[in-house]
Amino acid sequence: MAILEVSNIIKQYKQYDEIITAVNRVSLKVEDGEFVAIIGPSGSGKSTLLHICAGLDKPNSGSVRIRGNEITAMNPDELARFRGIYVGFIFQKHNLIPQFTALENILIPTLMCNKPDFSYEEHLRKLVEALDIGDRLHHLPSELSGGQQQRVAIARALINRPQVLFADEPTGNLDRENAEEVLRLLLHTKELIGQTLIMVTHDMSIAERADKIYKMHNGELFLFRDEHGYRLNSYEDEAKKSKL
Repeated sequence: MAILEVSNIIKQYKQYDEIITAVNRVSLKVEDGEFVAIIGPSGSGKSTLLHICAGLDKPNSGSVRIRGNEITAMNPDELARFRGIYVGFIFQKHNLIPQFTALENILIPTLMCNKPDFSYEEHLRKLVEALDIGDRLHHLPSELSGGQQQRVAIARALINRPQVLFADEPTGNLDRENAEEVLRLLLHTKELIGQTLIMVTHDMSIAERADKIYKMHNGELFLFRDEHGYRLNSYEDEAKKSKL
C-alpha cells in the first residue's frame, strides 16, 4: 500500500527574468515501510522535491498525498497539525535552537502536536537509548559534537512517531565513521517504529542500502535501481521506460 503518492509535481522559481524549473512533472509512489533513496548532482531538484513531499514547500501544480490525504490543499494550520502527526524531517544542518538544551529541542514537536494516545516518556526513553544521547540531554547544541547534534535532530524528528521520515542529506556534514553510525541508527529506529524512510543523499554507499534508488536530473526523477536489484545502465537512455 502506498503511503506517499506524488502526481505530476511541478515547481518553478523566477530568477530575474528567467523561469527556473526545479521539479519537472515528477510522479512517485512509496510503499508503507520502504526505504527509498534519491540521488543526483547539486541543483538537480532533489531537496526541493523532498521538501514538497514533506509539506515544507508547495508545488506550482500537482498532487501530494500522504495516507490518502491531499496535503497541497491544506491550509497552514491543517498542514502543521497533519505534519506533526504523520511526518518527521531531518535537515542536513541539524537546525537545533541554540538556546535550548538537547532535551528541549527534542520535545519541540510535542508542543505543536501532542498525541494523547501513547506515552511520550517511554518513547523518549527508547529513542535516547537507541541514539545513545542520555548523558547529553541537558547540554546546549554548542556543547555537542556534530554527530551528537545529528542524533538530537533524529530524536526530534522521531519523537511524535511519524509514519514517514524524510531525511535531507543527514550524513552530509559528517565524517565516514559518524555517517555510518547515523545511517545505522536511522535504520534501527525505522525498524523500532515501523516507518517509511525517504532520504536524499550524495553518498552511493548509503543509497545502496535502500530498497529502491531514484535519480534526479534537471528536475526529472528516474528509477535508478528497483527493489529487485535491477540497475539501469543509463538513466538518460532509459528515461521513457523508467520515468514514473
